[in-house]
Amino acid sequence: MAHLDGVCDARFAEVGALLSENLDSGEELGASIAVTIDGEPVVDLWGGWIDQSRTVPWRRDTITNVWSCTKTVTALAALLLVERGLLDIDAPVARYWPEFAAHGKESVLVRHLLSHTSGVSGWDRPVTVADVCDVPTSTARLAAQTPWWPPGTASGYHLLTYGHLVGELIRRIDGRTLGRFVAEEIAGPLDADFHIGLPDSEFGRVADVVPPPPFRSTDLAGADPDGVWMKTCTGPLGTADESWTPEWRRAEIGAANGHGNARSLARIHSVVACGGTLGGVRLLSPQTIELIFRQQSDGPDLVLGANLRFGIGYGLPSPAVPYLPRGRICFWTGWGGSVVVIDTERRATISYVMNNMGTGLLGSDRTTQYVSAAFAALEQQRDRRSVVREHFESKVHP
Repeated sequence: MAHLDGVCDARFAEVGALLSENLDSGEELGASIAVTIDGEPVVDLWGGWIDQSRTVPWRRDTITNVWSCTKTVTALAALLLVERGLLDIDAPVARYWPEFAAHGKESVLVRHLLSHTSGVSGWDRPVTVADVCDVPTSTARLAAQTPWWPPGTASGYHLLTYGHLVGELIRRIDGRTLGRFVAEEIAGPLDADFHIGLPDSEFGRVADVVPPPPFRSTDLAGADPDGVWMKTCTGPLGTADESWTPEWRRAEIGAANGHGNARSLARIHSVVACGGTLGGVRLLSPQTIELIFRQQSDGPDLVLGANLRFGIGYGLPSPAVPYLPRGRICFWTGWGGSVVVIDTERRATISYVMNNMGTGLLGSDRTTQYVSAAFAALEQQRDRRSVVREHFESKVHP
């Protein structure tokens, strides 16, 4: 069995066994998995390698590009402003960002940005990854666009625009860029090793992602060249290895270039799982957390195609995500399989981050394995608590 470092409560042994098996088989190159309950780690495991030649081991402080799991931290940053009374999710975006009202976007509300329903899911072409890394210029381009569908009528996954849009709201209100706001208001206070806009000094800790099978031209066959899916996925059409560049790492792309590991993602979102306070740091009230579960859409996503449910800033359980049980759960995934899941009933978080990217729309087969095993352990724990509670109550109230 492949060697793992870290800690794993015996109840979650199956999670560790699966990680070890996948490292042995080569399905994983390097990875980290974390589970917290009441903010305390019950799983904090890592293993494998950061490089394809398998010469440098994945260490405790190894970080990697977590792709769209970044969106959950960006959403949390916006919720902090909601908590402070500085941002109203039902207000027009133009109240805070007047230029955004151009070309029919005066009716776009803040909650539309946070729930992928604004109609601005990509850039009008032509646009390159280099353009996206120039955040001020590419953000101004979004403000000048016409929405691609009537805002609020459907979700269309904001693949790369999400962080530009939400980040600009934060900058307009607070004055700080998204990356600086996250560093000073979230990652710093929570002692979480997570970065949107990675300093050059941290580049040596990064495990470059291994791209999944390349996108084939036949995958575009029959698609409407002017449809929302095509315009989003080709505006721009990037490849995973572009994340290896200094320009990508340094940029503050709040939809896709957060760098961290499973521990830091789980640590950050334990705040949500635990009612807004963690380790004496209070970020949110239960009332603000409740907004996350305010459903904004439920139906076929115009970009991803699957029937998805979005709340404010996070995805909600749906049949399209079979590894999530029912309950007061929110989540999101990253390209290649990374994931963060928050269960407010069990006060638990589950996170998985890897460098060998898998395939799948909302997580890979490995994502399904690890999250399912973690929930099985959490459910056993809840069943045991129920038995103890019933026994105690029978003694007190015979």
